[in-house]
Amino acid sequence: MTKKFIRQDFMRHLKLGKKRKKLQKWRRPRGRQSKMRLNMKGYPAHPSVGYKSPRKEAGKIQGYNPVLITNLNELKNMGKNSAVIISRRVGAKKKIEIIKKASEMNLKILNIKQGAKI
Repeated sequence: MTKKFIRQDFMRHLKLGKKRKKLQKWRRPRGRQSKMRLNMKGYPAHPSVGYKSPRKEAGKIQGYNPVLITNLNELKNMGKNSAVIISRRVGAKKKIEIIKKASEMNLKILNIKQGAKI
């Protein structure tokens, strides 16, 4: 699990994400007298090389090595119980066909909601 980096002073202002998780994103501190920019002790840490995920985990989503799929033929080459990502350029009609076929083959599709009705 990687460390969650949040912008400076997010807890002070609503506009920076005090009660809004969606706005709690990393933004580099740029203030002239910013203690966080100077990496002072007692202040939140910056993202840096030491926080990088392990080489074995890089590129994985939910523990799977995903494969990008653009049509049904590419889906047929997939093995059982593997993960798939449907390309964003695929239209709704073909996407439904791919989802049905993937569910028959017991493939996990990582970029659709599981509760979605087909």
